[in-house]
Amino acid sequence: MNQVETNNTPVGSYAPDFELPGIDEQVHHLSRYLNKFRAVGVISMSNHCPYVKLYLDRLKKIQLEFYKQGFTIIGLNGNDATLLPTEDFESMKAFAKVNELNFPYLWDSTQDVTRSFGISKTPMAFLIDTEGVVRYKGMIDDHPYNQSDVKGNYLTKAIASLIKGQEIYPKETEPTGTYVIWRN
Repeated sequence: MNQVETNNTPVGSYAPDFELPGIDEQVHHLSRYLNKFRAVGVISMSNHCPYVKLYLDRLKKIQLEFYKQGFTIIGLNGNDATLLPTEDFESMKAFAKVNELNFPYLWDSTQDVTRSFGISKTPMAFLIDTEGVVRYKGMIDDHPYNQSDVKGNYLTKAIASLIKGQEIYPKETEPTGTYVIWRN
């Protein structure tokens, strides 16, 4: 694991805006999503991470459950494709197709957005309100291996609270997953 300095966007501060290519060959802007949705969940992802694979069905369910209420997930891959070729753009397209992703999957080839958010692991969730403020960050839930053992549905509860205008608790959890592969 190689560590780099990140900005570590704290809960309560503005999320870094971005313009990144998606697997749909379009450029995606966070600000455009914030104009369209009440809340956005940016999820750090990877094609090779076993934790991401464990959470994919749960993420797709969250997208289906909350989309009509004004929420969307954005998958963000910020791993270095030079050190880990399975993370390149073409592999992302194949990963999304095989796994039938129902949300956008974006590539941060420069790792600038990943650094700005302070992403350290995949998966790591950032819940952003319509004003662009991070309201929750951390784990998706407390049990990656077995969904039936989940006691803390952190992201789902945070989304529901935000949509209802209620306080989010907890506001932050320590992410569990695979460390981001940083460019040397």
